[in-house]
Formats: sequence, C-alpha cells, structure tokens
Amino acid sequence: MKPMRRPTHLLSDFARPVLVAPNWPVIALIALWIFFAFSPALQAQETSVGLGTADDFAVLSGETITNTGPTTITGDVGLHPGSDTPGFDSVTLNGELHVADAVAEQAKVDLVTAYDDAAGRPVTATIATELGGETLTAGVYSSDSGTFEITGTLTLDAEGDPDAVFIFQMESTLVTASASSVSVINGAQACNVFWQVGSSATLGTTTSFVGTVLALTSIGMDTGAIAEGRMLARNGEVTLDSNTITRAVCTLTAPDTTTTTAAPDETTTTAAPATTTTDSGDSDTTTPAPPTGGVETGGGSTSGAPDVTLLIGFSLLAVSVGAFGVRRRLKNRRTG
Repeated sequence: MKPMRRPTHLLSDFARPVLVAPNWPVIALIALWIFFAFSPALQAQETSVGLGTADDFAVLSGETITNTGPTTITGDVGLHPGSDTPGFDSVTLNGELHVADAVAEQAKVDLVTAYDDAAGRPVTATIATELGGETLTAGVYSSDSGTFEITGTLTLDAEGDPDAVFIFQMESTLVTASASSVSVINGAQACNVFWQVGSSATLGTTTSFVGTVLALTSIGMDTGAIAEGRMLARNGEVTLDSNTITRAVCTLTAPDTTTTTAAPDETTTTAAPATTTTDSGDSDTTTPAPPTGGVETGGGSTSGAPDVTLLIGFSLLAVSVGAFGVRRRLKNRRTG
C-alpha cells in the first residue's frame, strides 16, 4: 500500500490569492509603514547638545578670564587649569566663581565632550559664510570656507517647535560685525543654539548674540556686546569688555512666540504671555505672574516623532485586518 501524499493544491490555492490577487489589507499595512517611515513631520529631529556640568556656566575658560569695564554675568564662571582673572573685580556676578577647583575641572571635561558632540553631528546643509540677512530653520550647518560671519541680522526660525536645535560648525573662526544680531522666532530658544568654533570667536561691538559658543581656543566680546547663551573656551582665554552675558535656560513656550534679542539701544519685545521658568540646573526659580505652566526642558528633543501608542495601534489593526482577509480567502478556497 502506497503512503498517502499530502495534497499540494491547498498550498497553491492559498499562495495564488496572496501573491497574485490584490491583497488590500497587506497593501494598507505597507502604505502605513511607508507613511510613518518617510513622513518628514514624523522623523526624529536633531537632539540638543548635552553640556553636562558645563550647563551651569555662563563663562568657562582654560587659560584666563580678562575683563574691562562693568560686565554683568548671570550664571556660574569657571577657569581651569588657569587661575588668572584680571579685571574681574568690576564684574557683577549672579552665580558662583570657580577658579582652578574640582567643579571647574569637571566642567572643562564635559565641555570637551560637548564640543566633540557638536563637531561630529552630520551636516544638514553647507551654506554661505555670511549669515547676515538669512533666515534658517532647525539643522546642522557648515560652510565651504570653514568659517561663519554675521553682518546684520541672522534669524533662526523654530517653526513652532520649542525643541528645535540649531548647530553651526566651523573649522576656524566665528566673527560678527558691530551692531549685528541673532534673532530667534516662532518658539526658537537660545538654549538650543550651538556654535562649534574650531579656533576663536569674536563678537563685535554692541553685537546682540544668541547661543552657546563652544570654542577650541578663545572667545572675545568687544565693548557692549551682549549674549544670551554661554561663552565656553576649551584651551585659551575669554576676554570681556563691558558686556552682559545671561546663561540660557530652556522653557516651554507658546508656538507663536517671537523672541528677539535686541541691540542694547533697542526694545526687547516678547509677543507671548508670561511663562513660568524653572531652572533645574540650580536652586533659583523665577515665576512671572500669571504663570502659564512653562518648565525647563532637559535639552534632548523628541518632539515631532510619531506617537508610539498610535503607531502600534495602527500596525496591530492593519495586521489583524490582513490576517482576517487571508484566513477568509483560505476558507473560501477550501469550501469552494
């Protein structure tokens, strides 16, 4: 008696509708995957540069910190391994001074890590050296010349995303002309703007600047220049002259907020209602009235990524529909 052979028509009948006839549930599943994978609005965006303990510092230097005239600094000031701070007696410091101590040493270690992080980010676009007159959205920017200059106003547009990150990479220098400015609009924040400078940065007279400067060598601020951010120099000196430096703190802001850091002789206008700022980096908390619930963010950005629960739900629904369709076809083939 010959052994019974397993019928093959079931396999062929099952495979034919799956491989030949349009299987709409499977097609829907594929379309859903393509949507989530390639939709620009859902792709993960650039994350902020982690500063570690250097986040607490408005000014950090490796060699010296030299000051001339009345300068106001909000945030900590650190120096390591150098210990010379000529002219610092005319600085109004709203923070702590760390000179050649363990705190400054650790901040310098974290500065090196942050510098390497910013320098290693994949470039979004290579643009012209001159940034004045440009309006840029979030991304990582470099130039063919390896330098950046600002003459006039550079506008950084977050397009309603308070976590939008702007990184500028330079092989050598950053130079701003006198009375130049960096303006942040549509929710952009100074805490998410980074300038990685391969040698030295010079901010011209009465420049109004935004962002954290991560300089390999030195930073110079000419007379009357102001900055919302940080001046962090790894190896060289920081030179100040009647400046105002305010450590940048991230807050959640209304999407339609327009914040412009104006030159010293202009008026600074904030279109959004007052927000609450909670600085997790130190013990001070400032709450303008009435509070609107703004809180300091951790720097990393997840805004714009697809909602995981929604993605899983759609995927399971599509898989279930697809499985039901295949099962129904197989049942029809067997009973037909």
